[in-house]
Amino acid sequence: MVDWVVQLMELLGAPGAGVAVALENLFPPIPSEVILPLSGFTASRGGMGLIDALIWTTIGSVVGALALYWVGALLGRDRVVAIAEKMPLVKVSDIEKTEAWFLKHGRATVFFGRFIPIFRSMISIPAGVERMPVLQFTLLTAAGSAIWNTIFVMAGYYLGEQYHLVEAYMGVASKVVLGLVLLAVAVFVAVRLIELRKARKGRHALRR
Repeated sequence: MVDWVVQLMELLGAPGAGVAVALENLFPPIPSEVILPLSGFTASRGGMGLIDALIWTTIGSVVGALALYWVGALLGRDRVVAIAEKMPLVKVSDIEKTEAWFLKHGRATVFFGRFIPIFRSMISIPAGVERMPVLQFTLLTAAGSAIWNTIFVMAGYYLGEQYHLVEAYMGVASKVVLGLVLLAVAVFVAVRLIELRKARKGRHALRR
């Protein structure tokens, strides 16, 4: 992964870093915790300008986010509801609650979501489904991404050859976030199974 990003930067310079970040948005397993500090390290060695690195990585973040936004927009609410109706343990009311929450907190979610590993990519899809105004989405994404990217590019710039320490620390944070997500999913499934069991008992009691 690192070798590929290095080759991309050597070939294209700062725009190569932007391409790598755009792909990171589309394919979250490609970690920005590697790409951004590496961009900063490359800038510290004169491989690209520091300002160029900051600008192009932010452009890459916005382009990747917009691609996922349009995936959500093309999918649309009706298709999401249709998919939810066919999924076990998922109710249409769950989608409606999520929709109501996003309509109320969507702007903050898009902005602050850029600081959360994994979710900084995925949050673009519900924004598209709910058809958040494109200009608003773009500005919020650019603002949040610029802050996130600057922190990590500058870390790589000042850490120099120790830039990989950023990935080590952020890898722990990503695992914590993933663990919390899995825990939330487990709780959701458990609660829904209990509800289904109670509903079945209620139907049996009525038949008697």
